[in-house]
Amino acid sequence: MRDQLTFRRAFPWLVGLLLIQSAGAATANPTLTPHTAEYKIRISVLGGKLRTRFDATEDGYRAESSIEATGMSKLIAQGAIRESSIFSATAAGLRPQHYQSSDTLSKGGQTVDLQFDWDAGEVSGIIDGADFRAGLDGIVHDRVSLQYGLMHDLLNGIERTNYALQDAEKFKPLSITNIGTRSVQVPFGRFEALGIQHQATNSSRITTLWCVEELGFLPVVIEQHRKGKLRLRAELIEYKPGN
Repeated sequence: MRDQLTFRRAFPWLVGLLLIQSAGAATANPTLTPHTAEYKIRISVLGGKLRTRFDATEDGYRAESSIEATGMSKLIAQGAIRESSIFSATAAGLRPQHYQSSDTLSKGGQTVDLQFDWDAGEVSGIIDGADFRAGLDGIVHDRVSLQYGLMHDLLNGIERTNYALQDAEKFKPLSITNIGTRSVQVPFGRFEALGIQHQATNSSRITTLWCVEELGFLPVVIEQHRKGKLRLRAELIEYKPGN
């Protein structure tokens, strides 16, 4: 049961992480491009796969992901975690509009549906059947748009030191740290990658994304440490540009 909870808590950092390449010389700034991708994941004794899809829409972007256990891990962790986010680009960065998630993988998994009303300055929706409402101060991300926002900023040469996350009913200020570059080997290839860490205030969990500039700062490795110990490692095994 403990592994299932760890599986759940680690994956939100994984969900919606993938960005790659600029849309072309016709745009003023580098933008996100449609793609699908897949990671293999190891958390403690559990193995799984994260599959993501990113699309451009008429008004912005849509990202979705699914996480499932694989192999013998299915005997311990059954079901899936599915998340999606609709968001748009503004002068201040990416801004979420609608976030949904459904977790049938973990014990006590949540169902979340949130709407971000920037004109009214509030986020509202339903969490496990109960109404939820909170104020918005500056750009606040959901669990999917947060990661796309981070990669989008790097793609455009912007390095922020702080982000804000609405994680279901919890508001979490996050600190961001650039830890430099190193060579990484994954099933998809060998790359020189930039390490970007994020950590919530008063949390012992530190997540590191190893992002590749030549791939538009796509994270090819994701690691999570808790109290100094490695709890999670994910490696890119497949990437396909386009729909």
